[in-house]
Amino acid sequence: MIFVFGSMNIDIVMPVDHFPKPGETVPSAADYLSRTGGKGANQAVAAVRAGAKVAMVGKVGDDAFGRRSINNLKSQSIWTSGIAISERPTGCATIAVDRHGANMVMTAPGANLDATSDQLPDEVFSSKNIILVQMETMPAETLSVLSRAKQGGATSIFNASPAAGVTEDMVCLVDYVIVNEIEALQLAQELGLSAKTPEELAHALSSRANNVCIITLEEKGSIAVKDGALYRQAPLPVEVVDTTGAGDAFCGIFAACLQAGQDWLAALRHASVGASLSCLGLSAQAGMPFLEDITTALEKVPAAEKIS
Repeated sequence: MIFVFGSMNIDIVMPVDHFPKPGETVPSAADYLSRTGGKGANQAVAAVRAGAKVAMVGKVGDDAFGRRSINNLKSQSIWTSGIAISERPTGCATIAVDRHGANMVMTAPGANLDATSDQLPDEVFSSKNIILVQMETMPAETLSVLSRAKQGGATSIFNASPAAGVTEDMVCLVDYVIVNEIEALQLAQELGLSAKTPEELAHALSSRANNVCIITLEEKGSIAVKDGALYRQAPLPVEVVDTTGAGDAFCGIFAACLQAGQDWLAALRHASVGASLSCLGLSAQAGMPFLEDITTALEKVPAAEKIS
């Protein structure tokens, strides 16, 4: 089973012609959308649609947004018994999407700041389970979850996003680190690495922690390093509608494929295809593809190529 420890938000999505400059008011090009989101919840939805059994662990507020978040996860067959109630309001994000499908995101974490490691019982940290975390909860609690996963023998996937606050201890505790190109550069600065290119960064991060480092590169696909070997995974070409949640789709699908018993390179290919497909829908969770969609499109994308 996959246990996702992370954030739950309500996303307010506004399609705009262009992103505003300081002091500029940009009217929405259409009606705004209100959708369930948060990196943790997005990744949970991506994983369950890719065929995995998933439990969500975190906190929401005692408010309409919180109830909506929990009910949405339940409707997707995600276990929600690990979700607790905070005195803070449920997290919220405002997302502007321009005419090219690029996005600008502002978040207020709210109840996500109160999520704690002890919401996960000791028995879930076993070799049969996967622990998936991000950085939209308090760093100390994320570190505690990763430490317990290491001690218990659970497979751990760390989406080090946002990269601010990531420590070397976090990176060195996990089996898989997944970041995008911008986050990889930020992570390098946080850890004092001199690498500059995505390839150098992947090598540096993987060698530092002796794990698998995956860097997603949007329309250029992704690269990964394991045991000093560099791999490149091609993307599925699509007409982009909205890139919001594409990274979350990648993480959730990657976890689901590992849980299904696939090797990590096969999981990488599936995740790349699924992340591309997620860009065909507006807003994060609405665009998450189902397993059959990924399987159908898989033949259009070659397996990852070993570069060096």
